[in-house]
Amino acid sequence: MAKRDYYEVLGVERNAGEEDIKKAYRKLAVKYHPDKNPGDKAAEEKFKELGEAYEVLCDSQKRSLYDQYGHAAFDRRTGGFGRGGFHDPFEVFREVFGGGSIFEDLFGGGRPDPTQPQRGDDLRYDMEITFEEAAHGCEKEISVT
Repeated sequence: MAKRDYYEVLGVERNAGEEDIKKAYRKLAVKYHPDKNPGDKAAEEKFKELGEAYEVLCDSQKRSLYDQYGHAAFDRRTGGFGRGGFHDPFEVFREVFGGGSIFEDLFGGGRPDPTQPQRGDDLRYDMEITFEEAAHGCEKEISVT
């Protein structure tokens, strides 16, 4: 399935300013947030699409690449410049709306330290185990490339 134009996703003009983009994202993110639409897969997909569009259009470097090359700018298969994947849409939501707990607000846990190593992409490995292994525990070795 072809990706929709990020400006269309957020409902903004190509010459929209940063505040207009943020305002449009906030409005739509609240509308399609999974907590407001429990069990609605279409709303969940829309929320993810909004996060991806906002992540590109709110960053001047990514936006410039997108304006020049479109989605191909971030597609490794076509020689794109980006990392290929995007952040967790909830992370983008928290950045825009300033989410976090009161402890993070008081003790600064909500802002990552740029001098510290950043969290990498998640990995997933599916493995079948027997009922007995699940009940009693076991150790398995896997190979990660």
